[in-house]
Amino acid sequence: MNKKSSRSLADELKSYVAPFRYDGSGEFHLKSHKTNEKGGLDKDTATKIIEANRKRLNDFQEKLYAQDRWSMLLIFQGMDAAGKDSAIKSVFEGINPQGCDVWSFKQPSSRELDHDFLWRSTIALPERGRIGIFNRSYYEECLVVRVHPEILAKQKIPQQLVTKDIWKERFEDISAMERYLARNGTVILKFFLNVSKEEQRERFLERLEDPAKNWKFSLADIGERALWAKYQAAYQDMIHHTSTKAAPWIVVPADHKWFSRVVIGSAIVSALDKLDLHFPKVDKADRSEFKQVREALLAEERAK
Repeated sequence: MNKKSSRSLADELKSYVAPFRYDGSGEFHLKSHKTNEKGGLDKDTATKIIEANRKRLNDFQEKLYAQDRWSMLLIFQGMDAAGKDSAIKSVFEGINPQGCDVWSFKQPSSRELDHDFLWRSTIALPERGRIGIFNRSYYEECLVVRVHPEILAKQKIPQQLVTKDIWKERFEDISAMERYLARNGTVILKFFLNVSKEEQRERFLERLEDPAKNWKFSLADIGERALWAKYQAAYQDMIHHTSTKAAPWIVVPADHKWFSRVVIGSAIVSALDKLDLHFPKVDKADRSEFKQVREALLAEERAK
């Protein structure tokens, strides 16, 4: 891909990424980010952009895999019913599954609790040439654990280490790890699907009415909904303290799923476009070997 086409692609997608990207520069206020933003698009236009981004992503993913130098880590966070699962499914539709790994981090097991809080995520990090997708992540340790202090009490951390600075320390540890990964060739993008409380209510009601979605609902979801303000405060603090140029947060307007997919796909494609991905070049020795293989195959045909 030449520089001209790279610039035009970046320009084409910039308006769907830049307004929602926060890399730690300046102030951050979650309340200033609208959940129902549409970016001046209608659903039909958005659908075309989504499809175009899928084709671009497929092309980039093949080159990423073949080049085997970079890796990509995509983190998805959000309240229940924010649309994380469906966004991942939509954005990566048609992408070769051999080049992607999706991890969903649930309640820690007893084995995981015998390690530091980053351990279970670290062993799932993507290899070079691959895209790793975390559906929830180590950031849960600064969200659900912060909102529910009783969970922290079960983590077997020496009591003298659990101080009032523990969240600040976890932000520092996470940022240090992400900086390390970036310096070793992992491109990191973090998506917070910013859904409104009203939209979450409508989606919960939809789940109750749809037999195909009943399994997604539990009474615990209502309990977490009652803690909405605490979660929003935790997200505000987390995004403010862990956004960096190497690992920015994309605050995705999530009330309209079709627009959230435009933002997510555009951010991923834009990041991959900057890597100058290409298929490995074949050297003279390999070309000579290819010639011998071709002759052997043609000889088989002649022998028949």
